[in-house]
Amino acid sequence: MTTPFTPSDLAAIEAAVREAEARTSGEIYCVVAEDSADYGETPLAWAAGVALLAPALLLLGGVRIQISDLFAGQQWTAEQLSQAAETAARAALIEAIVLQGVLFALTFLIVSIRGVRLALTPRGLKRERVRRRAGEQFLAKNLHATRERTGVLIYVSLAEHMAELIADEGIHAQVEPGVWDKAMAALTEGLKRRQPAAGFAAAVGLCGDVLAERFPATPGDNPNELPDPVILLPRT
Repeated sequence: MTTPFTPSDLAAIEAAVREAEARTSGEIYCVVAEDSADYGETPLAWAAGVALLAPALLLLGGVRIQISDLFAGQQWTAEQLSQAAETAARAALIEAIVLQGVLFALTFLIVSIRGVRLALTPRGLKRERVRRRAGEQFLAKNLHATRERTGVLIYVSLAEHMAELIADEGIHAQVEPGVWDKAMAALTEGLKRRQPAAGFAAAVGLCGDVLAERFPATPGDNPNELPDPVILLPRT
């Protein structure tokens, strides 16, 4: 997996999680994914769109073939002209189909390149896939199974440059969603500045502050229910 996190970055984030959880009964779990989907539908959609729109765009651009132009200056009977026009129309149709096929194949191959595919995938689709993958990780890593339902997932998807925070129902019932905005802003700012450890540590600390206020740790009864190290997920 290609990751901007060095071993010291991962150790710093783990330490921040451990420090934050010492103050609360909540559990903070960090996941970093290389991406959240392969977006295989993007090349297909672009290829189909280009192939379908190309003939119309050529017409709008003034590229036209008139049947009368093909036979100008020649003497034709009505029957010959009809047959020639039919042949020309059939040839034009075949050429259009071939052109569409070539455009479809070329566009599909170009957009299949990972960087191009990601750039041309709509942001709304990326957000939906990141949110879905974060939800899958929340369940897969058993954040919903903590003793007091106080698990918090911080999920980062590197390819999309997006992050999600999911709080379990025990927290959600007492904490307004907007409370987490400051933590998410700190995280995304750190990622933008290519200081992922600092961004994660700041976000984890802010989450710890919120959890410590509403779900303080009980002395002598604060088990560590989930692993503290950052989980790294490979490319989908």
